[in-house]
Amino acid sequence: MVDVEPGQPPPSVLVVEDEPAIADLIRTYLERERFAVRVVGDGVTALDAVRRGRPSVVVLDVGLPGMDGSEVCRRMRQDGDWTPVLFVTARDDEVDRVLGLELGADDYVTKPFSPRELVARVKAVLRRHGHAPDAAPAAAGDGPTLRAGAVVLDADTRRATAHGTAVDLTTTEFDLLAHLMRRPGRVFPREELLADVWGYPAGTPTRTVDVHVAQLRAKLADAVEVRTVRGVGYSVEP
Repeated sequence: MVDVEPGQPPPSVLVVEDEPAIADLIRTYLERERFAVRVVGDGVTALDAVRRGRPSVVVLDVGLPGMDGSEVCRRMRQDGDWTPVLFVTARDDEVDRVLGLELGADDYVTKPFSPRELVARVKAVLRRHGHAPDAAPAAAGDGPTLRAGAVVLDADTRRATAHGTAVDLTTTEFDLLAHLMRRPGRVFPREELLADVWGYPAGTPTRTVDVHVAQLRAKLADAVEVRTVRGVGYSVEP
């Protein structure tokens, strides 16, 4: 369960899901963990709820009627709202996942999903953003400026540059790249990255590391080499 300091409100989760049975299932499991949960069923209402309620995290179904989840996330980011977003999608196509991450989503789960896994993902997203009451300080905020190739990360301001030009990285992209750059040349297994960067338990079935690495490569181009070690994981070359 989430530890809540006496007198402090619990973390709030906005669940945007148009299928009542799924919405009720998500609500039940989140409320068991002492989250404050609000459920809405469409994109327009979701945007209004985000702007008025300022939730700690949004669990956002992609396949909403009318304004879909991708558009909701795009408008949030366009408004400068970087509330953490966890996409829920019935599609398992990599293009859809990459599109969601390009729009600024922090993570995704695909249907059918384990409710316990979704709760674990919500907790991990909150820890990375420092919203969870039991969250430890983000590792990427510790230590000096990091350099590899033509990429420079300022861990205090969370600013990234490549060849001297600012690069817009999501919170998770920054944390992943910082983790790799702290030990250039070391190969980090996927499971280790999932545990250290995402906070996921061992054995969590997800390709989120691969998708985020693809995003980093697209944004950084030739500024730094993120090497794939087949069957193991990734490293940043010195």
